[in-house]
Parts: sequence; C-alpha cells; structure tokens
Amino acid sequence: MDSNAINAYQRNAILTASPAELTLMLYNGAIKFCNIGIASIEKKDYETANTNIKKANAIITELRATLDHKYPVWEDFERVYDYISRRLLDANIQKDTEILEEALKYIREMRDTWQEVIRLSKEEGK
Repeated sequence: MDSNAINAYQRNAILTASPAELTLMLYNGAIKFCNIGIASIEKKDYETANTNIKKANAIITELRATLDHKYPVWEDFERVYDYISRRLLDANIQKDTEILEEALKYIREMRDTWQEVIRLSKEEGK
C-alpha cells in the first residue's frame, strides 16, 4: 500500500471517529511515542527520543485541556495527567528509560480503562 493511501485511510479514520474513539487514538499515539522514546534512548539517539517524548507530552497536555469539569472525576484525571506529564519531562531531561516506562505504564492503564468504557457503553447501547 502506498503512503498516499495510508494517509487517506488515517485521515478518514480520524474524521469519522467518535469523540471516545478519538480519545482512544490519542492514548495509543502517546503510547507509540513513548515506545519510540524508549528505543531511541537505548540507541543513544537523544534527538529522536526528545522529539517523541515531547509528542507524548503534547498528547497528555491535550487530554488534560479537554477534561470536562462538569463531572467530579475530572480532578482525579487532572492529577494523573499532571503526574504523567511531570514524569515525561523528567524522563526527557534525564534520558531515563525507567522513568519513561513508569509514565508509559500509567498511560496504558488510562487507555485500557478508556477501552473498557467504550466497550461497556456499546453494550449498553444495544
């Protein structure tokens, strides 16, 4: 498949996704960028690590900025996102894969929880 077809497919997936699916895509993107960051640190490719850790942190910042304050749980999410963001920053400054793995663990947990919410909401909608 050529890159134009892939780009068109990805663009279409984003344009037709529900808000819940877009959130899931953001979590998956953050996970991808953390994994690239870890591999890059291990290869001592610090420029690529920096770029990808910053991308992961930008996603966390976006998730944080879009929290809906009408639900009381937003404060809990805010604290988790703040912690993840600080750990990503620490990992990037120190080029430390252990710190990055810790942040990645929390991002995965958030993503897995979100996947379960989507699954349950689809079941309720049947």
